[in-house]
Amino acid sequence: MLNIGHMTSQNSFWSFTKKCFTFGIIALTISDRYASVMPVRGLSMSPTLNPVNNSFMGLPCDDYILVEKFCLQKYQFSHGDVIVFLSPRNHKEKHVKRIIGLPGDWLRLSSSYDAVKVPKGHCWVEGDNSASSLDSRFFGPVSCIILGRLLRYCCCNLTCCNLT
Repeated sequence: MLNIGHMTSQNSFWSFTKKCFTFGIIALTISDRYASVMPVRGLSMSPTLNPVNNSFMGLPCDDYILVEKFCLQKYQFSHGDVIVFLSPRNHKEKHVKRIIGLPGDWLRLSSSYDAVKVPKGHCWVEGDNSASSLDSRFFGPVSCIILGRLLRYCCCNLTCCNLT
């Protein structure tokens, strides 16, 4: 004699598992190719991201950014774009900074009277908060291993803004 209730629960469990797996594959594809959401920690991009007064019930909290990846297809970046890239010092870390110089640009360093030419295949990035930012002023031009461009951000108080 067959236990119909047991078979029904097995079928519904298997159906649920297949739907979760399918959803996971679709979400992974979207995150890898089109857009992803990531937290921003630290004060290097303050006041644009993680302003000092950014807190939830008195506790500091992270801003979250929507990173679009369509710009990677044809290297469509401009001066002033906020980008996500791999740290030149530790490739497991991701940094969020603003593009100051593109390949071929000459930049005058604020700490001296020296000028630097951004080499081909690199860009010059800086944080909005120069006092708290490890950026191209510290490690020089970064290789254009860019993971995406910031599209929108949400503060911990759940207000979302365009970056423009």
